[in-house]
Amino acid sequence: MVMLSGENARTRLWLEGHTWGSMRRTAFILGSGLLLLVAFWNSATWHLQRFWGASGYFWQAQWERLLSTFEGKEWTLYIIGVTQVPNLLFWSFNGLLLAVDTTGKPHFISRYRIQVGKNEPVDAEKLRQSIRTVLFNQWVISPPMLVLLYPILKLWGDPCRRELPTFRWFLLELAVFTLIEEVLFYYSHRLLHHPTFYRKIHKKHHEWTAPIGVISLYAHPIEHVVSNMLPVMVGPIVMGSHLSSITMWFSLALIITTISHCGYHLPFLPSPEFHDYHHLKFNQCYGVLGVLDHLHGTDTVFKQTKAYERHILLLGFTPLSESIPDAPKKTE
Repeated sequence: MVMLSGENARTRLWLEGHTWGSMRRTAFILGSGLLLLVAFWNSATWHLQRFWGASGYFWQAQWERLLSTFEGKEWTLYIIGVTQVPNLLFWSFNGLLLAVDTTGKPHFISRYRIQVGKNEPVDAEKLRQSIRTVLFNQWVISPPMLVLLYPILKLWGDPCRRELPTFRWFLLELAVFTLIEEVLFYYSHRLLHHPTFYRKIHKKHHEWTAPIGVISLYAHPIEHVVSNMLPVMVGPIVMGSHLSSITMWFSLALIITTISHCGYHLPFLPSPEFHDYHHLKFNQCYGVLGVLDHLHGTDTVFKQTKAYERHILLLGFTPLSESIPDAPKKTE
C-alpha cells in the first residue's frame, strides 16, 4: 500500500509538472506569437502611414482642388462619390467577367470555373433580363437611399469636410464597416430564407444556382434595400465618415460581392467558394466572412465538402478544382 501510494504520488507530481510545463510552453508560444503580431502590425501600419503621409499632401491637394471646383455644389461631389465612382468600377470589373462568361475565353480565366459545366456559355436571354434588373436596382432603387444618406451624415459632420482622414483612422473605419456589414447581412439574409420571404422575395436572386459576377445585385427591390444597401450604409453613418472613406468602402464592397458571385476561383483574389456553395445548396453559408455562420453552425455541411478544402487564397496558377478534385462519383 505504501509503495502504491508512493507510485501514485510520483505519478501525480509528474502529471502536474507535465501539465504546468505544457501550460508554460503554450503561454510562451502564444505570447511570442502575439508580440510578433503586434510588432508586425505596428511596423506595417507605420510604413503604410509613412507612405500615406508622404503622398497625403498630394491627395489633400487634389481633394482641395475638387472642393474648390465644386464650391457651393458639394452635393454634386457627394453624388459622384457615392454613385458614379463605385458603379464605374463595378461595371469595369464585370465587363471583363462578362466577356469570359459569354465567350468562354480566354481559357486562362475560364479554367478557374468553380461549377464546371455551368454557364458555358451563359444563357443570353437570362443574362439580359438579369442586367435589366441590376440596372433598375442601381439607378432607381439605390439613388433615393443615397440621397437620404447625405442629411443623415451631415448630422455627424460634413462628409465633404476639408481635411482627409488619416490612414489609421480609415483602417479603423474599414474594420467597423466590415463588422457591421457581416452582422446586418447575415441576419437579413438568413431572414430572407424564411419560407415566406424566400418565396416572395429572395427566390429571385437564387434563380442563379451557378452565380456570375453581375448577378451580385440581381435581386428583388426589397432585398436590394434590406440586404444589399443597408448593411453597407450603416457603417459610414455610425462613424460619421468622410466622403473619401465612403467612396472607397462602397467601391470595395461592390468589388468583393462581385468576386463572391463571379463563379471563378482566380489566383490571388479572395475565395468565392463560400458564397458559391450557398447558391448551390441554399441553406448554408449565409454571411460574408463566415464568422456568424461558424457561431450559428450554418456552415457545418459546407465544412464537410471539397469546396471547403478549396476555400483558400489561391497562390499559384493550378486551378483548385485540379489540385483538390471532387471525389469520384460512385457507380451503381
